[in-house]
Amino acid sequence: MMRCALLIVALIVALPARAEVKIEEVTSPGGLTAWLVREPSIPFMALELYFKGGASLDVPEKRGAISLMTSLLEEGAEDMEAREFARRTEGLAASFGYDVGDDGLTVSGRFLTENRDEAVALLRASIVAPRFDEDAVERVRAQLLSNIRSDAKDPRALARKAFDEMAYGTAHPYGSDPDGTEESVTGLTRDDLIAAHRAVLARDRVVIGAVGDITPEELGALMDTLLGDLPETGAPMPGPVEPQIAQGVTVVPFETPQSVALFGHVGIERDHPDFFPAYLLNQILGAGGFESRLTEEVRVKRGLTYGVYAFLSPKDYAATYQGSVSSANDRIAEAIDVIREQWRDIAENGVTAKELEDAKLFLTGAYPLRFDGNARIAGILVGMQSQDLPIDYIATRNDKVNAVTLEEANAVAKWLYQPDSLHFVVVGAPEGLEAGN
Repeated sequence: MMRCALLIVALIVALPARAEVKIEEVTSPGGLTAWLVREPSIPFMALELYFKGGASLDVPEKRGAISLMTSLLEEGAEDMEAREFARRTEGLAASFGYDVGDDGLTVSGRFLTENRDEAVALLRASIVAPRFDEDAVERVRAQLLSNIRSDAKDPRALARKAFDEMAYGTAHPYGSDPDGTEESVTGLTRDDLIAAHRAVLARDRVVIGAVGDITPEELGALMDTLLGDLPETGAPMPGPVEPQIAQGVTVVPFETPQSVALFGHVGIERDHPDFFPAYLLNQILGAGGFESRLTEEVRVKRGLTYGVYAFLSPKDYAATYQGSVSSANDRIAEAIDVIREQWRDIAENGVTAKELEDAKLFLTGAYPLRFDGNARIAGILVGMQSQDLPIDYIATRNDKVNAVTLEEANAVAKWLYQPDSLHFVVVGAPEGLEAGN
């Protein structure tokens, strides 16, 4: 058994980094569609399923139901209790994963070709017929409640909660924690978990990526076996929400020697024609590690923090541009001032030709490193489909990055960066910083 597990690890690690990936679109006899990358030289397969909607499909008063349900998918299925399911999975040297976020629920499977049928049967059972046994429900509920209580003492989690409530409002799923509250999770029943399962795990919202030793015909039959018994449709998707972010500061008092700040304003959608210029601009300003402007100005020159970064956040139903910084209570106000200055500078003066060229070299050079194994590639296939990217995106992505001109980047910077709209949520005991400033 240990030899099988080590073989899987060896196979994953042995795959070369690559960005030249041949993708085939496969349609099953039952009408399901998947993207496949064949790798017949290695007797291993990675499968990724993504159910759109995710935790955003929670019934408002049952917040946390989908999160709890997802964690229970590996806690027994059909005639197998949790320990038996785990024993059989381990016996096949298979690996299954279940995760959920605001926009999707992900199920992953990794298994050897020789065990494919048995592994798919186990995975199918967990997806189609989870048991939701009382002892498993209570055990996993206790873990979720422990996480919720821990977040209530975590400055970063508190900053995220306050920022999301402000930006999206509590009426939209983005405005609340997908794990729910102590009250909502405590009140969840088995019937609520069954309803949550039916809401999100449906055929009309699944996206599939497969990589490894399998033919298109075999994959088509596998998909129907795996998902054919799921309901055709799930719960209605949530609607879009316009982020409500105005300039200012929100202070959440918390006794700690260091304050944590989450900041941002309205962002840019993934399908916007200017997304690639925006992506490059963020690499220059806040995502480039020690090469970024924020790190240079806030950390290196002034020693105000060990870490500061910014990121584009184009969710399915809202787009924001966010960042984070932490600093001592007596220095966080200065750090915020510097970030605002950098935001204004890039909006007014743009970036230099060298900065843009360096960002292009980094992003295009690093891209092939993402394709370092079957599992990673399967995840990329699902991500592409969920974002409605074309099937040739991998082959053309670096060309799109390189095609951005300095004039285009600086024109986008003028409207993307909105220093007068930046809002900072600060958790801690900041000195010289008051709410509303």
